[in-house]
Amino acid sequence: MSLPDVVTEAGRAGVAALLADPSRAVLALDFDGTLAPIVPDPRDARAHPRALPALARLAPRLGGIAVITGRPAADAVRYGGFEGASGLEGLTVLGAYGAERWDAADGAVRAPEPPPGVAAVRAELPSLLERLGAPEGTWTEDKGRAVAVHTRRTASPEAAFALLREPLYALAERHGLMVEPGRLVLELRPPGADKGSALRGFVRERGAGVVAYGGDDLGDVAAYDAVEALRGEGVPGLLLYAAPDAAAERVPELTFRADVTVPGPAGLMAFLTELAERL
Repeated sequence: MSLPDVVTEAGRAGVAALLADPSRAVLALDFDGTLAPIVPDPRDARAHPRALPALARLAPRLGGIAVITGRPAADAVRYGGFEGASGLEGLTVLGAYGAERWDAADGAVRAPEPPPGVAAVRAELPSLLERLGAPEGTWTEDKGRAVAVHTRRTASPEAAFALLREPLYALAERHGLMVEPGRLVLELRPPGADKGSALRGFVRERGAGVVAYGGDDLGDVAAYDAVEALRGEGVPGLLLYAAPDAAAERVPELTFRADVTVPGPAGLMAFLTELAERL
């Protein structure tokens, strides 16, 4: 029993285990590029129209569903339309790479105070971008526990990304932060949290015997690593890749490891809808 387009033996084993015992399965998904299409301004991102229906059909049958994102948890909840969503009363959102948590059961966000390095970077960044001659369209996103610099809106996004990469890495290091690169974005954030550790924690919490994870960007590599580590411990897993339309934006670290590759959020929602049908 396997869904179409599962291209690896490990992936087929993951699907078979999920179909055989869905109540012990955890499904975790990234937000931007996975549940929501990538847009020029991240504030305009919204979950794909089929996302809530697909997740609501799966939720009663699975052991747990989590959204794991670099966004603040509250932003992901708002842009995803998760609060009060029928059928998703057990949903968990792990924001800021797991440093923040929102549970639909009580609607509260739990988050520690950001380290002082974030405030220092926030203060220095405007003058640094001015000195570097950051091109028009370069945009800074304040994520509370992190600061992200986007180049997607510039005339030459790849060139702008290359111009800023080294100085932003140096700025982050100076203030005890790390850089999370993504699709035409460099995010300066505290170390110590990643999607892999967030995923493993959620799997342990739910006592899951099967895990499926879907992502689209470099920040999801740690979650892929976690799934493969869990496989090594005897927990079947499934790696889903919501591949961007543009071949140049695809991430080799996901492309060559995924058990299932689908065309972006729309393809992933079709896959999840089919999975719900099987269940």
